[in-house]
Amino acid sequence: MMEQNFILATAGHVDHGKSALVKALTGTDPDRLPEEKARGITIDLGFAHLLLSAPLSFSPQPSTFSVGIIDVPGHEDFVRNMIAGVGSIDLALLVVAANEGWMPQTEEHLQIISYLGAKQLVVALTKIDLAVDGAAADQVRERLRDTEFADAQIIPTSIRTSAGLDDLKKTLAHEFATLPAPRNLGKPRLFVDRAFTLRGIGTVVTGTLMDGQFCAGDTVFVQPRKISARIRSLQNHGRDVEAAQPGMRVAMNLPDLQIGTDVQRGDVITGRTFEWASIIDVHLTRSARLRRALPIKSGSCVYIHHGTKRVLAKMILGGTNSLQAGGSAQALLKLQTPLPAFVGDRLIVRDASEKQTIAGGVILNLEDLRATQERALVASRAVASGDVALAVWTEVARGDFLVPPHVLERSRFSAAEIAAALQRLAQHGEIFLSENVAVKMLAWRELLERAANLIDAFHKNHPERRGLESSELRSELSSISPAVFEELTHDLCQKGFVRAGSIMSRSSHRPALPRQLQSAAEKIRTALSSKPFDPPSRKELTQNSDQQQALKFLIEQGEIVEISEEIVLLRDGFDQMRTAVSKFISANGPATASQLREELKTSRRVIIPFLEYLDRLGITQRDGDLRKLREPKSTAIARQ
Repeated sequence: MMEQNFILATAGHVDHGKSALVKALTGTDPDRLPEEKARGITIDLGFAHLLLSAPLSFSPQPSTFSVGIIDVPGHEDFVRNMIAGVGSIDLALLVVAANEGWMPQTEEHLQIISYLGAKQLVVALTKIDLAVDGAAADQVRERLRDTEFADAQIIPTSIRTSAGLDDLKKTLAHEFATLPAPRNLGKPRLFVDRAFTLRGIGTVVTGTLMDGQFCAGDTVFVQPRKISARIRSLQNHGRDVEAAQPGMRVAMNLPDLQIGTDVQRGDVITGRTFEWASIIDVHLTRSARLRRALPIKSGSCVYIHHGTKRVLAKMILGGTNSLQAGGSAQALLKLQTPLPAFVGDRLIVRDASEKQTIAGGVILNLEDLRATQERALVASRAVASGDVALAVWTEVARGDFLVPPHVLERSRFSAAEIAAALQRLAQHGEIFLSENVAVKMLAWRELLERAANLIDAFHKNHPERRGLESSELRSELSSISPAVFEELTHDLCQKGFVRAGSIMSRSSHRPALPRQLQSAAEKIRTALSSKPFDPPSRKELTQNSDQQQALKFLIEQGEIVEISEEIVLLRDGFDQMRTAVSKFISANGPATASQLREELKTSRRVIIPFLEYLDRLGITQRDGDLRKLREPKSTAIARQ
């Protein structure tokens, strides 16, 4: 039997029966604190588990929904706790008492759920046994009329008579059947809503797992302190599990951590460390239902609720000085404390007094952008915050040279989705893409043109040279990273250039000595040919810059062999000396440098560096004071 995991959160006004309804559905009382039982109201988050059978019409084989229920407080004093519980839900259960109808916290909770991007909602109309008429259902429908939940199912219930409970379960199962499974992005985050110690077990943290999976034995990190810990065990609703999946309520045993100093509510457990954001760009929206609400002024201090964390921030509105109810705007949030935010995350904005929920937002960017054009690009993400193609294009279009595996790492998109979007952009000619570089095509072409112009200019100024040293080209393009430079040279080699060793040149370039250097080259040739086995020193050959350039050209062309820093030989002279050495050793056996010097009628100044050069080429091999011919590997292997 297949099992899918989902999260359901209650919402609604205080004393409308949310906790009692959860107990009636699951048999678990979510009010666990003594104060909650004494006062008869929910103060903090409560949790329960509900198993539902999937409707047969939606599933070809038997399957169940394992639903983690988060029961939230309804009192206005505990809205911050309510928000901590609904940050990552799949379905909202709005509870409205039939005898009281729509109330202030009903409205605020509905707006919070809407701001957080919830797409589906079920209304449980409770206490129908206490209602004098059926007007409450009509009132709820009217209140939902202009919202995205206008068609939400309204189920009348009573926990005293059990009326409607089965209908409510069937309705919930139907709604879950229409939802996609929680996504596994390979980026697990568990926002800690409880942290406590159990005798004999140690520290336990709980939360709703999103964006990836954790397994027993995994090493995890507590953000923001970046403290590492090993998961000893995992539980889901009291059951031991080897792996926790997205959409699960998870209890994680981290025995090496201390409550408060190492981990606490508001922290995030992740699979790897990443930087928290101190400045974020968001697209803010304000509900038109905020009656008599004052405008939000740019520069205001507000509280930002994200996951299970709440931080103070300064809000700078873009393009406007204030934001009215029913409006939207891009805003820059300067956070007093960094957040573990991802692009695409939702957040809630409350006023500095924490009396009112004033806006909701979706995160567009996690960096401090200074250019107006860059801000406009990330602002365009608000049109479709879940569109990976738009997010990737705007990231690349900002003009930076990006490393593909790092593009939008901190986002609600998987690595596979991002890679596919990059590939599509490359196929359409919008970007240049390789393993190490992603950049818009216009910027890449400009870089290619600049590099090509530098190489061409070098050819023009130094026609005698084979080309430009890569180190010199790299120095001229110092603003790009080594990885980008490597991709650049590789791409140049696909477009009419060649790289030979450390030299970059046009494939059509043929080195040629300019007229003013030809006489210097001829003098060098003459000097070397006059004494081919005992040539003048390099210093004697290059007494001015023309001779230096001419000699370098002759060496690069292979006409002259550079034996050492001081000794150079004409190619013909070198070949004759090498042949003579080989013949002498073949005929007489290993020979000393003195014997070979006598044979070649040269000097010690020449023979020593010449023999060392032959050693480096693998022609000869030194054995004490003797030189012998190096034995071919194939012959040596055959003798073994």
